[in-house]
Amino acid sequence: MQWEIVIGLEVHAQLSTQSKIFSGASIAYGAMPNTQACLVDLALPGVLPVLNRGAVERAIKFGLAIGAKINSPSIFARKNYFYPDLPKGYQISQYELPIVEGGDIRIQMGETEKQIRLTRAHLEEDAGKSLHEDFHSMSGIDLNRAGTPLLEIVSEPDMRSSTEAVAYAKTLHSLVRWIGICDGNMQEGSFRCDANVSVRPRGSETLGTRCEIKNLNSFRFLEKAIEFEAERQIEILEDGGCVRQETRLFDANKGETRTMRSKEDANDYRYFPDPDLLPVEIASDWIAQLQKTLPELPQTRRARYVSEFGLSAYDASVLTGSRELSDYFEATVKLLPAQAKLCANWIMGEISARLNKTDMDVVACPVAPETLAVLLSRIDDGTISGKAAKTVFDSLWQGEMEQQVDAIIDAKGLKQITDDSAIEQQIDDVLAANTQLVTDFRSGKEKAFNALVGQVMKATKGKANPAQVNAMLKKRLSD
Repeated sequence: MQWEIVIGLEVHAQLSTQSKIFSGASIAYGAMPNTQACLVDLALPGVLPVLNRGAVERAIKFGLAIGAKINSPSIFARKNYFYPDLPKGYQISQYELPIVEGGDIRIQMGETEKQIRLTRAHLEEDAGKSLHEDFHSMSGIDLNRAGTPLLEIVSEPDMRSSTEAVAYAKTLHSLVRWIGICDGNMQEGSFRCDANVSVRPRGSETLGTRCEIKNLNSFRFLEKAIEFEAERQIEILEDGGCVRQETRLFDANKGETRTMRSKEDANDYRYFPDPDLLPVEIASDWIAQLQKTLPELPQTRRARYVSEFGLSAYDASVLTGSRELSDYFEATVKLLPAQAKLCANWIMGEISARLNKTDMDVVACPVAPETLAVLLSRIDDGTISGKAAKTVFDSLWQGEMEQQVDAIIDAKGLKQITDDSAIEQQIDDVLAANTQLVTDFRSGKEKAFNALVGQVMKATKGKANPAQVNAMLKKRLSD
């Protein structure tokens, strides 16, 4: 039987406020355990939550960025469950009236765009953290994270492969960083994914029983967890069994998921409106003000790159993978608008490869956009070849000659030979020394022509313009 994988993601994005969602305690990462938990976070008797305006503002900006409905009023609810690092015995979240409803994310799969619908995005507080490694036969509780503001972004089950799920997660990760509502640091837990995975016979419209895989904090783990879980469920069904709805964890060392607990439904949490928090009324003029603060969004910028610069949808998608990379391209192409494709190729190629190799962010790139534009203009005007440009780029990256492109070209003798008479002389010498190759070419052997080009380039030490050599050699052989 052919099976279809059905995937929906719940993503927890930690909002970039300075303090927690219902208290004034700091959310700075890396503090000693329990040094950033105030009386509200500890849930001591008599304390009351006070909503952080900055968290609401960031949620609204996200809703506007995805074309969603901003609910007013928006209601906070108590989600009841017991866990050692949940001091109150309930989590303040949203249920019936979340702040953001609907919207969509567009993902790029090669040259094809796919729409992933969003169900909702709601505000909630994070729980604390249970510590197991440093304790013998006991667990410690760190409540520094308790009360950290989260935006939980819930998709519809619109993804059909781990590749699509990763593309969606990466696109969402880029968006929350792009609009400045989350730093996206997955190592610090600022962006975490829960994957709901089920399988069904291909062509069926009925959803299978889903299992939720919790707290996936890397795109690679997300991909591996989905692939393992889908195979596990298919194997159970093909053996005549039934998939049990449950919450599972991904063991990165073994590359497999394992049972954590039976999966709860909404009724198990006994949601009810939190009596300590009033419904949130969001004025239309506040929404309008926030709309004006949004930058040009990735989807809009991608479309502009295709229409204005003639880039492929794939290239435009790569260049808008982060706002920093896109801004680097913008600054470069502004100085060289007629060579947008050349700029794109170098930024996606040489620049990105070197950044990845050195584990460096583009904002720290030692080759400024203005310098790259000068280098690429020297390729465009024929001063140097593409191969020579890479030699110049190496020198620029290492900070040689204070980033002076022309000085490096002169010092290393990289200028192309473009003088017709000089190239003609080299061609004549090569033809005279390689009469057999000339005979082979004239008898129809095309490879002989490439060999002759190679000989001319060797004779000029790679400095002749290859296109010029090709044209002049063809003309000379046809005489």
